[in-house]
Amino acid sequence: MGEHILMVGAGLSGAVAGRALAEAGYRVTVADARPHVAGNCHTERCPETGVMVHVYGPHIFHTDDAEVWDYVNRFETFMPYRHQVRTTVGGRVHAMPINLLTINQFFGRAMRPQEARAFIADQAEAGPEDPRNFEEQALRLMGRALYEAFFRGYTEKQWGCAATDLPAAILSRLPMRFNYDDNYFFHRFQGMPNGGYTAMVERILDHPDIALDLGRTVTPAEAGAHDHVFWSGPLDAWFGHDAGRLGYRTLDFERFTATGDWQGCAVMNWPDADVPHTRITEHKHFAPWETHTESVLYREYSRACGPDDIPYYPIRLAQEKALLAEYVARARAEAGVTFMGRLGTYRYLDMDVTIREALDTARAFLAARAQGSAMPAFTVNPL
Repeated sequence: MGEHILMVGAGLSGAVAGRALAEAGYRVTVADARPHVAGNCHTERCPETGVMVHVYGPHIFHTDDAEVWDYVNRFETFMPYRHQVRTTVGGRVHAMPINLLTINQFFGRAMRPQEARAFIADQAEAGPEDPRNFEEQALRLMGRALYEAFFRGYTEKQWGCAATDLPAAILSRLPMRFNYDDNYFFHRFQGMPNGGYTAMVERILDHPDIALDLGRTVTPAEAGAHDHVFWSGPLDAWFGHDAGRLGYRTLDFERFTATGDWQGCAVMNWPDADVPHTRITEHKHFAPWETHTESVLYREYSRACGPDDIPYYPIRLAQEKALLAEYVARARAEAGVTFMGRLGTYRYLDMDVTIREALDTARAFLAARAQGSAMPAFTVNPL
């Protein structure tokens, strides 16, 4: 075929799309500024404890997409894993997401499901039918007591601004349940890779027509030497941030070790406003099929992302959306480059959605080449 494709980014987007194109006969170079593959889902064994550590914070695989589930199991054995989160509020531990146990414990009651529904309906505050912000949405859903205890402090620490400045849609990721199910996710396929995510991505990239170029930042000028570029780096970086930087939140991690089981669960949230960290993660609990006498934990702190920080969560408030629209318009006028992934499209994406979009993007490219048509800058709408 002869065409040489450049994938900028060796995370899930670049690896999955790169593998699909290599299997279709293209020569592919996958480049990344970091010295390892797998992006933010990079995992590695702690040499002191043997614990598999999620270096950039925990990643739990969950999906209803059967094709994506089959795809990841092609490259790694996924072990059963049930994600459970706890939260310490005012010195007491509760289950998350909010469920019937949380409600009964918090209010000191013993309500059945229908009683709890009616109780929460009485707690809810009247407000606009179309809530304008996170706080209005929360008060309408659950009332002030649960909102103030479990959500306000955590959310404002996570995003660095008042809850009234955040969009209501953020709360849609946090369901409330009126039974005792404390499984964090509803998806039918859930699990953790036995050997870690990095081993999985290394296998995806293990193809004779894929070359790796790690530990070096690739510039758009260099990208022009290839027949097509798939850019999963920051969208604004393609343009040298010349119109300004898209806003992100980043995370700082305070690592510590302990003997035995330190907190009894994988994730403990800390929503109290006077506690500076948002949560503590204990990584051996992400691999419950393993046994370790020592433990590795991280306190997580959220803050504004600077130019040299790792971007985690796109802010997407009014100012960022206006700047995003400008960059998207410019990107659509570019030739020979397609933007993908969470950074390339400036969207929060779960891993399964990232893989789905990478597969679809590669298929769209192959279809465009077969038809002799141009590949668009985006296969999804980032706006």
